[in-house]
Amino acid sequence: MRAQIRTLNALFDRIPWNVAALALRVFPAIVFLQSGRTKVEGLFSIKESTWFLFEHEYALPILPSNLAAVLATTAEHLLPALMIIGLGTRFAALGLLGMTAVIQIFVYPDAWITHGLWAAALFALIAGGPGAWSLDRLLGLDVGAEGSGAAANRAAR
Repeated sequence: MRAQIRTLNALFDRIPWNVAALALRVFPAIVFLQSGRTKVEGLFSIKESTWFLFEHEYALPILPSNLAAVLATTAEHLLPALMIIGLGTRFAALGLLGMTAVIQIFVYPDAWITHGLWAAALFALIAGGPGAWSLDRLLGLDVGAEGSGAAANRAAR
């Protein structure tokens, strides 16, 4: 049984990080981007309903509602776009992780399973990097990813 498990693990080790990293970048980004699109009309005009939600339903104790609405709406457009193209990926993932924490703590505390899945994907990107199919790699901004994070953990086994 151990031999079969080791054989399967060896096959799993052949899955390129680039494949996983692309999925980890794109799918969480789409969740946030879709949320951002519900907050605006047209290209980027914040809806009246968004102002209302941030003032009455979300009501963050740490920021004025109008500032929170602008920051969240901007972040939900900008950070996912950066993650999808793989530019500043680790920083964009860190920003979305921060948003996830705020949403979990102050807005929807009962949605911890969903937020946990988002956080897991974002942590994986922060630790493992954007992969070769990214502008970060193309521009030489994340060249050390193979020697750090998830890649180093795999190599250490």
